[in-house]
Amino acid sequence: MSTQPRIRIGIIGLGVISRFYVDALAGEVQDIELAAVCDLNEATLEPHRGTIPVFTDHRELLASTELDAVVVNVPNDVHFEVCRDALAAGVAVCVEKPLGITVQQGRALRDLAEEKGVALFTAYHRRYNTNVLDLLASLPADVPVERLTVRYWEKIEEHVGKDRWYLDPARCGGGCVADNGPNAFDVVHLFLGDDVAFKEASVGRDRQGIDRLAVITLQDTEGVTAVVDLDWAYEHGERKDVEVLLADGRLLTTDMLAGYPDFKSSLAHEYVGVLREFGEVLRGERATWPNGLATLELVGQVYAAEPPAGRG
Repeated sequence: MSTQPRIRIGIIGLGVISRFYVDALAGEVQDIELAAVCDLNEATLEPHRGTIPVFTDHRELLASTELDAVVVNVPNDVHFEVCRDALAAGVAVCVEKPLGITVQQGRALRDLAEEKGVALFTAYHRRYNTNVLDLLASLPADVPVERLTVRYWEKIEEHVGKDRWYLDPARCGGGCVADNGPNAFDVVHLFLGDDVAFKEASVGRDRQGIDRLAVITLQDTEGVTAVVDLDWAYEHGERKDVEVLLADGRLLTTDMLAGYPDFKSSLAHEYVGVLREFGEVLRGERATWPNGLATLELVGQVYAAEPPAGRG
């Protein structure tokens, strides 16, 4: 049995994704303790009341509890404010993607984390997906990758639950590029490394000006092409997969959802992975980790490349 003290963590924002953190902390992640929660909605706090401290203001949580870290699970447009306040208080942060809704916000948070000497960690849950990791491990060392495709198709209205802010570009930071883009870009980083550059993109918007479709081409320093294919209007459930074309002509594929037939059921093991890696970061066992800025910069480059008429 480990003799290390348990890491004390708070969750700020009890939206649709928070249950995967709570379940992981109550189950497989034994070395991190849920020590406090915060949400604007009193009813959402009720299941935790009397068990751990509950707050409706994240600043009060930070001032009133002794925490090693917080998970930030608030709407995207509030990421910057909450992460900034936590980092300024010297508290490490695990934030849901995207890091912020502008590149400037992301850079400011990166700089503040470095100034305060605390970890800023973005939760890209697909990098812990068992099928993705199995495909990565299966790639032959002696055959180069020629092309990588990451496909992320879903009908967004089926996924947001009560968190309707996802459908407000001002709060989400955009549409499918801002929301699904970071997870897909991070899978590209997992396979090709972080040094990938934006090449071109085709973005399709609905009548409200929300980007619902996007095909984005990236390229690494060796000239390997990566295509990120996003769809927020897919009418046939969801399709989330990865294809790797090798230089010898072989096409290797994996379905992120294979073996997880229930809606969102793959997220349970992925968020165990998120928290385990975040715990390693907090214990000083990792020299590097994803802070979220690289994918946010790619999101910004996609939107900046659109002709002005296409941006609504």
